[in-house]
Amino acid sequence: MKIALVGYRKQEKFAQGVQTDEDADLLQFLKGRGLDVVTTIWNDHTVDWTDFNIIIIKSPWDYHNHLSDFLAWLESLEISGVRVLNPVEVIRWNSHKKYLQEIASRELPVIASKYLQKGEFFNEQLFNDLYTDRLVLKPCVSAGAQNTIVIDSTNYENYRDDINLLLTNEDFIAQPFVDEIEEGEWSFLFFNGVYSHCVLKTPKSGDFRVQHYHGGRISYPDPNPIHVAEAKRYIDAVGQQTLYARVDGVIVNGGFRLMELELIEPYLFFDGNEALMENYYQALLALMIQE
Repeated sequence: MKIALVGYRKQEKFAQGVQTDEDADLLQFLKGRGLDVVTTIWNDHTVDWTDFNIIIIKSPWDYHNHLSDFLAWLESLEISGVRVLNPVEVIRWNSHKKYLQEIASRELPVIASKYLQKGEFFNEQLFNDLYTDRLVLKPCVSAGAQNTIVIDSTNYENYRDDINLLLTNEDFIAQPFVDEIEEGEWSFLFFNGVYSHCVLKTPKSGDFRVQHYHGGRISYPDPNPIHVAEAKRYIDAVGQQTLYARVDGVIVNGGFRLMELELIEPYLFFDGNEALMENYYQALLALMIQE
């Protein structure tokens, strides 16, 4: 069975702050387990995707900058009948942050959100609607804190023109700034619905961005089992099997609250740990057997 491990044309910024090449480590690990797996680039037009039995969407980290091409590529895979992990339907659903609205409608704790449609203008009423003096605005299709803006009720006028300019190109989501982010964002990793491990991403002093390439610090604490169980509820809500899923959020008043459900191309924080890659392999093996 031939497997494609799909990535992107690499950019150095996404590797900053990371000690190991996760994709290279995973490739060698899976090969060591006897799998016929090769790395590919999602928008490499020389690749014949029908040569593969399974296509794993691992790290196309630039997809948000080429969304229409990415979705068209996924549709072509769907039409070809090649098996894609995670499933194309799941990736398509997860590509726009309105999925958070759907999850919240199932009475699962999610950071409160309001949406600004492409072509709309910023309205300061959002501060009242979200019961906050400080807002986070980010594109509905984004990754890595790209075009993310934090404003408060005293300085939003300084950003209004920039925000309205961004809104001419894409939809945005507005959320209250959550002070708990300064204590760190938790990421819970699940493979085939089974909990594997978690990390705590802490922003550098004076910043709110937790990504390692923005200077965030990564640690591997032992989580409260209650929070693991709470994170699992979001995986169950997807309603489809997923090879990989990362549940990102913060602890508010002792309970986990979702910020993002990462089902497209999450960094998996293996850090060269073979036990964690074994969890991934076992999940993949279980899904392969179901084929």
